[in-house]
Amino acid sequence: MSGAILLTVSTVLYTQGILSLPEIATLAFVGAILADHFGYYLGLIFGPHLEKSKFARSREKNIKKSKQIVLKYGIFSIILGRLIPAVRSLVPLTVGMSGLGKLKFSTADLCACLIWSCGLLLLSGGIGNMFL
Repeated sequence: MSGAILLTVSTVLYTQGILSLPEIATLAFVGAILADHFGYYLGLIFGPHLEKSKFARSREKNIKKSKQIVLKYGIFSIILGRLIPAVRSLVPLTVGMSGLGKLKFSTADLCACLIWSCGLLLLSGGIGNMFL
C-alpha cells in the first residue's frame, strides 16, 4: 500500500512540475538508504530484545518470512527484500539481527536502493507521461 502511495505522490509531483524525475529518484534513494540503515542498526543493536517484544509478536508472520529469505538468499535477500513490499521494512531489521557485516549490508543495500529508486523513476515517468 505504501508503495502505491509513494508512486502516486511522485507521479503527481512530476506531472505538476514540482520535482523532476532525477530529483524524485534521488530523494527516494536517500530515503530508502536511511530507512534501511536505521532498521539494520536497530536489528544489530537491539535484535535479541526486539524478538521478544510485543511488536515482533504481532508481526510474527512477516518476520518469519523475512528470516526465511535472509537464510535462503544471504546478501541477495537485501536486494530481493527491497523489491517485495510485504517484507521491505523488515528485511533490514532481520539482516541486522542475523549479524551480517556492516560493509556487506551497506554494499548490497546501495545496489538494492539504486534498483528500487530507478524502478520508481521509470514508473513515475511512464505513468506521468500518460497525463502530460
